[in-house]
Amino acid sequence: MKHTGHLILISSPSGGGKNSVIKEMIARFDNATQFVTTTTREKRDGEIDGTDYHFLSQKTFEEKLDAGDFVEYNDYAGNLYGTEKEKLETSLEKFDLVFSQADVNGKHSLDKLNIPHLSIFLMPESMDILRERIINRGGVSEEKMHERLHIAEEELETSKDYDYRVVNKEGELEKTVEKIRKIIEEYQKKSK
Repeated sequence: MKHTGHLILISSPSGGGKNSVIKEMIARFDNATQFVTTTTREKRDGEIDGTDYHFLSQKTFEEKLDAGDFVEYNDYAGNLYGTEKEKLETSLEKFDLVFSQADVNGKHSLDKLNIPHLSIFLMPESMDILRERIINRGGVSEEKMHERLHIAEEELETSKDYDYRVVNKEGELEKTVEKIRKIIEEYQKKSK
């Protein structure tokens, strides 16, 4: 894989703020983009195929998986999510910074494949606040919410493998974004 740009992995539990942080990072850095993950989950209201996610059927996703088209993938709460190799290569050739929101399993796959990346995990200040964020976002049944909170507890444990862990406090997005901006600038300096 040709690496001209830097892959920046920003993970968090469901409702942890990774989308908001990535949007802010793209606004602060020139020639930056969000990598568009491929998924089998249903499209939510307002989501656009190719912008928010590449939406595929279960069958098509599995065919691409069998063909070796994914760098990493994960089954999360009954839906498949993955990073398509060709799309990642194209993004890294085109952009200086490529932000991905792959989860902890995706991070471990990148490690195994020796794909250089900077990994930052957004920590919730508490599980109660995380639960509120999931509820406020809507579209999740009580059962799915419990499943997501259980997964979040496991992810928090596994996040110790990340390069950085940053607490994303409720109502303090700007502070979180500033901390991460400095981490990325430092990473870029060291990589030159």
